[in-house]
Amino acid sequence: MQKFEQFVYTLLVEERKKKLVLLFTLLAFILAVLMFPAKIVLAKMLPGKSTNTFSIYIDLPNGSSYQETNTVNQCVVSLLQKEKEIQNIEVFNGMGSPLDYAGLVKGSGLKNGEHVSEIVVNLSPIHERDERSFAMVHRLRPMIQKSCEGLVSQTSIKMVEQPAGPPTMAALVIELYGENTDRLSTLAKRIKQVLMQTKDLVDVDIMSDEVYEKYSLILDKEKVSHSRLSIEKINELLYLAFEGMHVAHKNSENSPSQIPLYVVLSSPSKSLPTASKEELMAKISALKLLNAQGMMVPLSEVVRVEKVASSPTIMSKNLQKMVSIVAEADLVSQVYPLLEARSKMKEAFEAEFEVSRSHLFDLTLKDKKSGEVFELVWDGEMKVTMDTFRDLGGAFIAALILIFLLMVVYYKSFALSGIVLLGSFLSIIGVIMGHWIMDLFSSTTFFLTATSLIGFISLMGISSRNALLLIDFAQTLIKQGVGKKEAIAQASATRAKPIVLTAAAIILASTLLATDPIFGGLGVALIFGTIAAVIVSLVVVPVLMDNTKAI
Repeated sequence: MQKFEQFVYTLLVEERKKKLVLLFTLLAFILAVLMFPAKIVLAKMLPGKSTNTFSIYIDLPNGSSYQETNTVNQCVVSLLQKEKEIQNIEVFNGMGSPLDYAGLVKGSGLKNGEHVSEIVVNLSPIHERDERSFAMVHRLRPMIQKSCEGLVSQTSIKMVEQPAGPPTMAALVIELYGENTDRLSTLAKRIKQVLMQTKDLVDVDIMSDEVYEKYSLILDKEKVSHSRLSIEKINELLYLAFEGMHVAHKNSENSPSQIPLYVVLSSPSKSLPTASKEELMAKISALKLLNAQGMMVPLSEVVRVEKVASSPTIMSKNLQKMVSIVAEADLVSQVYPLLEARSKMKEAFEAEFEVSRSHLFDLTLKDKKSGEVFELVWDGEMKVTMDTFRDLGGAFIAALILIFLLMVVYYKSFALSGIVLLGSFLSIIGVIMGHWIMDLFSSTTFFLTATSLIGFISLMGISSRNALLLIDFAQTLIKQGVGKKEAIAQASATRAKPIVLTAAAIILASTLLATDPIFGGLGVALIFGTIAAVIVSLVVVPVLMDNTKAI
């Protein structure tokens, strides 16, 4: 330790070296902070989670047939079957899968209709495969969408992973509020186009029903009465012709209740060659029902076919009409695509609307001609991320203030309290640099996450303790008559051993966390932040102590 004491003493004696230490520290801090706007280190609430399953949501345009949906399903399944890591595939046609963690929020349990389906993909165990699930999704997504979405126009195929943290509807959710349903739909389509043109955003979709034309079978009650037919029997025959129905029961000694028997026509019999009014009328004409007088009456005599518009579901929130536009971030933080998409939206709408910021990233659009107002509110994982980083940032600032006030009470000096505070804060250099180093050796982006900030806040106490050890011991030596520079150098050398041993224990314990996909940020923050805290405590803090008159 004598060599280290001599090294510190040399720094304190030579003014040029002291300035170089302070200049190098300031430069390292500036470079570390600039890594965020330069996108060298990226921030994300939680990294991707590698699991043994993921889902594929398939949404065709409203009014699409079961056969069209099944065609897209077969296309997707044929591509998935080529993957060796996939053990089995489950297809739920016309419905969503049984609820899982992701589906609870994404609404898969509410999926119902011939135009929707869900495919659940089960992978081999994590330790038996090299590729992580989120990397596989990233690789398969463009291939599946390119091959299968074009089979039916306006088909949307979304890849859904199990969330690593709080489940949200999507990485980016835009809630568009307004009073005019038609304008909402038009504006939502324009927003969708902007999101689709934004780099790193995928699976863009509008969560609303589309208005489409359909054929409605309408009973002529007057003709039904004259033909002596039963409306109930007409409905049953129509249902049997297109869907199938329960016609009888079967009793069994192995069953405590009656077993229903269903009659269902074959697919060619109950389907139409083309979706046209003529084909539908021809099929209805072939359906005949015996009336009360024993005559066979074609249903075309009492049923007419009319083309009508569908009735879409009108979504609302807080008593306001709303349309949601969703998008996923493809292996990147959703904050950066959000900022780019928000800028593009302002440029795209400023000619027609007065665009103003209402809250943080939210926008208010006021039509320049009609005065109609639309609210554009950002939600989803992005909002959770911003709220989390805001709360953790607030906790960090509160920790700094409390440490500073406590030191002021203890030392009766603002200068010494500032040294302790600055020594604690400079450990952020190691936290950011550590994430940059890990990103260089990682196959995927190593994000600075919420757990990283938790690790940084935890370092505040460790870094403060190191500075306290030096200041207290130096003050004790000065009271004993030792010179200021000698006392600081001797205190640094004497306390270096316990500081380094404590740091080594923290680093070794944190290595277990560094490889975890979720808490890796916490481990890296503790490892590299501790290294930075030791260097700052033993080199920078002594220089700052020598420059203050409080000691």
